[in-house]
Amino acid sequence: MTLLHTWRLRAGALVHDYPRYREVMRSGAWRLMRNRDERVTTDGRGVRCEWEFTSDIHIANVFPSTGKRLMRMALHEWPIAMRDAPEDLADPPAVSFVIGHRGLSRLPHLLTTLKSIAGQDGVSFECVVVEQDRMPLIDSRLPAWVRYQFTRCETDYNRSATLNDGVAAARGEVVILHDGDTLVPARYASEVLARARDGFEFIDLKRFTFYLDPAETRRIFETGVVRPVASTVTQNGRGVSIAAAKRAYDAIGGFDEEFVGWGGEDNDFWDRAHVGRNVYDFGYLPLVHLNHEAQRGKADPTAPAVKRYFEIRSIPPEERIRRLRARASRAPR
Repeated sequence: MTLLHTWRLRAGALVHDYPRYREVMRSGAWRLMRNRDERVTTDGRGVRCEWEFTSDIHIANVFPSTGKRLMRMALHEWPIAMRDAPEDLADPPAVSFVIGHRGLSRLPHLLTTLKSIAGQDGVSFECVVVEQDRMPLIDSRLPAWVRYQFTRCETDYNRSATLNDGVAAARGEVVILHDGDTLVPARYASEVLARARDGFEFIDLKRFTFYLDPAETRRIFETGVVRPVASTVTQNGRGVSIAAAKRAYDAIGGFDEEFVGWGGEDNDFWDRAHVGRNVYDFGYLPLVHLNHEAQRGKADPTAPAVKRYFEIRSIPPEERIRRLRARASRAPR
């Protein structure tokens, strides 16, 4: 990047983005931060992004200190509690976290994520981890309070299958389909349950996902302390963590297991969630993403899973639901 290009980026951010950033920070309405030419709506609690795909908060990329301040304000309102085990595991749980996992390289990410889940307050919950691999590798390494399930797989990782298996085993009335590299606030599950009790069947509460760099991620592994030091701030992501009433999840066919590898499965699921269902997608909670190498092919538009989504999106979601339900009825798990 040339000096001139850097100067232009900074000048543009100061002129077009900083006034909005200053306004939301002064008012405390951090949820309303957006980029130029983006439109958001609010229900008074959360914010909905009125565009299709994920975007970064531009000013945080140009001036990292602004992203850190945004993260500090968000986590002050919605703090993360890191615990080795839940303080109280009521039975039966109202909410089930479901996480798919494969391999050992991201085991530290998973174990750290589980600490933030163990820190949930104000709700009865459980966590189901589904390991999909050629052989079991992590069973003995998980905390005793986590429910473990293994499914053998000799091919590429199929995240959709792990989530479907986990939901089938879940005991909660609401399931949170969660990535094993993302920390959640202490009242995340209770807020999900509150929106479910309001009558919503599919729920996406994340407003911003704050991405950490490798050094800060390693520091959290060692200390278990989360600091406001995001390197990137994203919004309007379809994956990472979404929730569903278990019956509604089954009604739309769950996740499509034809998505092998990474990318596209969350978009397809969210398309189908809007078919005749009560959806809450006004985000008001911060999530924190632990750093790792990018998934091979996830951002590649020619990757099989990504390519498949752009192929099937021309099929009406109603028809996609019908096909998935028919497929499930022929081959019950």
